[in-house]
Amino acid sequence: MKRSLVRCAATGATLLAACAPQPAPRTAPVPASLPVPAAPAAPPAPTREQVADSVGRRVTALADEYMAALMERSPELATQLGVDGARNDRLADNSPAAVRAWEAREDAWLAGIGAVDPASLEGRNEMITYAVLRETLESSRQMRVCRNELWPVSQINGLQTTLPFLAQIQPVGSAEARAQTLARWHAVPRYVDTEIANLREGARTGYTAPKVNVRRVVAQLDGLVSGPAAKSPFMSPADRDSAAGPEFRRELQAVVAAEVVPAIRRYRDFLRDEYLPAARENIAVSANPGGAECYRAAVRNYATVSPTPQEVHQMGLRQMERIQAEMTEIARRSFGTGDVPALLQRFRTDPKYMFRSRQEMVAYARGALDRAKQKIPQYFGILPRADVIIDPYPEFQEASAPGGEYFSPAEDGSRPGIYRINTYEANKQSRVGLESTAFHETIPGHHLQGAIALERKDLHPIARFLYNSGYVEGWGLYAERLADEMGLFSSDLDRMGLLSNEALRAARLVVDPGMHALGWTRRQAIDYMLAHTADSRQSIEAEVDRYINWPGQATSYMIGNLEIRRLREQARQELGAKFDIREFHDRVLENGSVPLPLLRHNIERWIAAKKQAG
Repeated sequence: MKRSLVRCAATGATLLAACAPQPAPRTAPVPASLPVPAAPAAPPAPTREQVADSVGRRVTALADEYMAALMERSPELATQLGVDGARNDRLADNSPAAVRAWEAREDAWLAGIGAVDPASLEGRNEMITYAVLRETLESSRQMRVCRNELWPVSQINGLQTTLPFLAQIQPVGSAEARAQTLARWHAVPRYVDTEIANLREGARTGYTAPKVNVRRVVAQLDGLVSGPAAKSPFMSPADRDSAAGPEFRRELQAVVAAEVVPAIRRYRDFLRDEYLPAARENIAVSANPGGAECYRAAVRNYATVSPTPQEVHQMGLRQMERIQAEMTEIARRSFGTGDVPALLQRFRTDPKYMFRSRQEMVAYARGALDRAKQKIPQYFGILPRADVIIDPYPEFQEASAPGGEYFSPAEDGSRPGIYRINTYEANKQSRVGLESTAFHETIPGHHLQGAIALERKDLHPIARFLYNSGYVEGWGLYAERLADEMGLFSSDLDRMGLLSNEALRAARLVVDPGMHALGWTRRQAIDYMLAHTADSRQSIEAEVDRYINWPGQATSYMIGNLEIRRLREQARQELGAKFDIREFHDRVLENGSVPLPLLRHNIERWIAAKKQAG
């Protein structure tokens, strides 16, 4: 009866009468002498491979749906990645309704992936897809307690930095691209006004950014709107489009002058006059509703593991002790002193350690990159095809920008990787640390890792395009120490820069939970970092303000680095003469940006397979 009801339902409403129960037909009794038909044989059980294929298809379908929706939800990300079908004529819908709708979709995908048993996917690419999708969704759901959409004032990734960068990478060269640019710039006022409304709602409900960060953003906005529209960063598409005639420049400049710049100025005035007085004095995210839970969720979100704030803090203190001992050894060997704090102060103040110009800074970084390009075949079997270029920050942004930042190449090959170097007041910037930062951001760091992932076309896009900081920033920090093993540093001065950079990441473990969970002040964090790194006071103040604005993210560097180094040592000890550094690096990088627990699982499987092979 159940089957026939299903069949009848499929026929449509016009045939419902035919589906009504009918009296059973009269039949003659079955003679006792006739044999009873045998029950049909059960279908054969699916093979292990068939089960894996079925589960793999389910996981791939969920990831396909998620990535397609993400590119629609985040057209700026699609532009940055250079994916086919990117909506380069749109900005994201940043309204509360859109946020809630996205959360509902995330919950549905999470329920779908939660119903999957991944055991059959071992050793298949779909296991990578499964792990990245599940981690992405679970972490995003945990982060909802932060209500980040209600206090998005950020000198690192606020609209005053993301929109000008979008202008720099906006596709050009065709009539369609020019029309898309104009449409996207027409959308800026709506986007800005929605952001203002979100911030007002945040202030009403107790979610605000710290005043120290608001002041930095206002200063960036002052620089962004200070010049004429013709010189605005938003004119970049016209500046780069050699095929466009003067009409496009006139049209774009008109939109920038009449719509974009007034919207940005309106945002600046709102922050300065209305929002800043309402912003919180307390730097800790715990000052916001649910802030303590938010901090724990943020550490998990960025590092993909869940140590407590106290555990992170203690980890940082232990690493700092190790690094200071190495610094002391080099200080005595090459600089004639065992007083590391005094030596670090010389590095940040003595003119002989400073650059003379912006051009010299860029050349120094390019020299480091050129040496790395020559050496990487000795340490890696898989090498990227995409190139990486060094490009300074725009002037309006550089005073509040970090020392360096990497942007991945376009998926379609139309744009190389970009290392943004901060050349602000170059004559006050020490040479110490610049080489190490260049290795971190380019090769063997972020560019090597990111471009290899992007070019693994057999991996699902979710593993090629998305990333977590524990893996990516952990690799970047690992790459700095690896660069020394490769013989890439120019001198002990630059090796002190390596140790200073490591000390910076250890200090982050100390001061980030210190400020957000353990009651540290901004001044306490700045003083600790001045005592343990060679960075200038201005740089350290910008760093500390970044941690205030971006809770949890700074912890991911050292956490990821320590896990990669632990896995390397485990492989070296267990494999002995079979250990190959090139093969180890390939195994770490081959699957894109995986959560740290999956990286551990993959490396341990590789070790076991190598041992079993005899």
